[in-house]
Amino acid sequence: MTYVKVHNQLYGNDDETSRIESGITQKMLFDDSHCKKIEAKIDEIKAAADKNVFKKHTVDRAPLRNKYFFGAGYTYGNQMAKKGPGQEKLYPKEGPDAVDDIPTWVHELLIKPLEKEKIVPKDWVNSAVINDYLPGGCIVSHIDPIHIFDRPIVSVSFLSDSALSFGCKFMFKPIRTTEPAYVLPLKRGCSTCISGYAADGITHCVRPQDVTARRAVVILRRVFPDAPRLNPDDISLTNTPLNLHRTPTWQLALERRRETEYRDDDRKHRRRTHGHDDRGDRDYGDSENHRKHRHSNDSSSYPRKRAASATPEREVIEKTSPAKKPKKIIVQESSESDSDLDSDTPPKEMSRRVRWELRQAEKKKQKKKHKTKKEKKSHRKVTVT
Repeated sequence: MTYVKVHNQLYGNDDETSRIESGITQKMLFDDSHCKKIEAKIDEIKAAADKNVFKKHTVDRAPLRNKYFFGAGYTYGNQMAKKGPGQEKLYPKEGPDAVDDIPTWVHELLIKPLEKEKIVPKDWVNSAVINDYLPGGCIVSHIDPIHIFDRPIVSVSFLSDSALSFGCKFMFKPIRTTEPAYVLPLKRGCSTCISGYAADGITHCVRPQDVTARRAVVILRRVFPDAPRLNPDDISLTNTPLNLHRTPTWQLALERRRETEYRDDDRKHRRRTHGHDDRGDRDYGDSENHRKHRHSNDSSSYPRKRAASATPEREVIEKTSPAKKPKKIIVQESSESDSDLDSDTPPKEMSRRVRWELRQAEKKKQKKKHKTKKEKKSHRKVTVT
């Protein structure tokens, strides 16, 4: 076994670089044949997750990155009911909300070699997490919860090489990062231990540009015995991880959007049926005529309330002009009862519409008569001259 010399790109000051390096230890632990055995087991984990073999909190899916919790799982990011450092909590040890136990092959192929090299004490590891990245995948800047996990944090990389960046800030839409204070190469088969300032004093992340091929990392940690855990009531308030046991979030969002569209279309249809336009105003038909009569002082421009009448006929009084007497227009009522009418067209709204149409027809007739009288007068004047 040989130790790996840390080759890095430096962006911060020398003092911070030395503090980060003081908390990092790397060692080439596994050769190519050993890596292939472990990578085959990782593929089996992925296949089992696709078949819904694991418990619901064991699998956590994100774009271009899947996470598998064994031994202990915890809430983080948007899954927390209360946001902020120190609010992370472990899932229960037992019951339907617990995660699966650490697989036997992890103990045999990973933990025992680490114990043999005295990288971790015997029976120290009680939590194993597998992160499976696709090209372009990432994990945002974070510090492993200090109230949950002991130090050091041990990880082993597989499938391809990558890098761990310290002191980055992420920005989204599009996703990008600031220049890191320190970049640590992660070689395939290499174990990395971080503690001290590197683990607690500065954030670490995996940037999208550093994942050029599929890459997996197994993170081995020790959970404190008194670390806070979720109660059943707390679990109902958390946003549980997206996995194959649940309807995908994008599908739920699409269904909500479709429901909204259908509801809006139905609302518009009902407004038009009741004599309203899309803005919720009364629909007066011809917008130009409506503008002419909207500000008129003539009471005929406004619909009247329905007159209560016991007879099948009712009188609608229409003022043809201020100089003339009101004219009575007889409107024959339908013999059908109100209950026989279409439910989407209330009788009250129909009566107002009928009265308005009758007024419009009468006004057009009066305008035509007035125009005819004017033409006759002008014709007589021309004849006399």
